[in-house]
Formats: sequence, C-alpha cells, structure tokens
Amino acid sequence: MNQESRSAFSSWLLLTYKVPTEPSKLRVAIWRRIRSLGAVYLQSGLCVLPGRSEHQRQMRMVQSDIEQAGGEAMIFETQAMDAKQQELVVGRFKQDRDQDYEEFLDKCEDYKGEIAKEFLADHYTFAEVKENDEDLKKLKGWLDRIKALDFFGAPARATAEQQLAECEVLLENYANEVFEREQSGKGLPNKPAAAKRTATKAGAGENTQAAKSVPRKRAGKAS
Repeated sequence: MNQESRSAFSSWLLLTYKVPTEPSKLRVAIWRRIRSLGAVYLQSGLCVLPGRSEHQRQMRMVQSDIEQAGGEAMIFETQAMDAKQQELVVGRFKQDRDQDYEEFLDKCEDYKGEIAKEFLADHYTFAEVKENDEDLKKLKGWLDRIKALDFFGAPARATAEQQLAECEVLLENYANEVFEREQSGKGLPNKPAAAKRTATKAGAGENTQAAKSVPRKRAGKAS
C-alpha cells in the first residue's frame, strides 16, 4: 500500500449489526445498502469501511435504518494491529472491486463485438450511432460508480479505463464512417431495401391484374 493510502485511511469503521430474521427482504435491503457503500463484509453482520468522514455519515444512516426496523447496530472506529493486517483488509477491498471491473470488462467486449458486427455487415446508419452512443454512456456511468468505490486502486482499474477508451475510439470510427457515407451518398442502406420493396409491389400489381383477367368460377353444388 502506498503512503497516500496509509495516511488517508489510517483507521477503519466497523459496523456490527443484527436484524430480525423476518421479513427476509429487510435483511437483503440492509445488505444491499451496505454493499452499495463499497463496504467489505469480514463476516456475517460485521462490515468495514475506511475511516473517512463521509463513511461515518453513511454508516450512521445505516445504523439508524437498522434500529428503526427493530434491529441492533453499533459502530466502532479502530486500527489494524500491524501492517500485515492492514494489507489483508485492503486486499479484500481490491478483490471486491476487481470483480466489479471484470464484469465491466465483459460488457466492454460485448459492446465492441456489436460494433464490429456492423462493420462486417457493411451496415452504417445514424440509428446505430445513436444506440451505441447511449450504450457507451451507460458504460461510462457504470465505470464511474465502480471507481467511486475503488478506495485503494484495484489492479484491474487501469485495464477497465483502457477498454472504455477503446470503446470510445471504435464508436468514433463507426460514426465517422456513417457520416462520410451519408455525405457521399454511398451510405444509404435503405436504397436497396426500398428498391426491393418497389419491385415487390410492382410484381404484386402484375399478379393482381393477371388474377382479374381469369374468369371466376361460380360456386355450385358438387356433381
């Protein structure tokens, strides 16, 4: 752990709590609330956060919610006994964030794969640009949320940032291609489709006229 991390997180906040076993949704709601703060569970009902002022406020709010729901909660401020124990706790935080980054990286691969399909299919439309732009914004927001809880700089963070940058470049290249094709008149993928529909309608019209020229047989009793 670097010197900055040591000075910024010299103490830890421990939250120990118990909640009623029923309803189960209460226990799940408390667990989700605590996890959303970036806290690490050392064991069931015992979690830890770096000793920052904002974490103190957040833990007190969780404590209040637990008590209002009929549970018990206590908060302690403590320090690790030695550097080894400190590193073990920090390692747990990094491990949790790396798991988040890995999920993010999987989505980045999916995103790049979708745009690659458009290139391979020679499919260039502004609608695709808009859709992929919205997906990219979601990826950016997701990464920002992970980084906000990455208190100690997990190893996968740099890779996640690099992959997001690659997604941005890929979308920019695709958007530029769509723009160039529209400006040159070569990128109107709807023209062939429109021509095909016109031909189909024309064929249907000919078939209709031919059908009208055939005498219709009157329905009668079977002989």
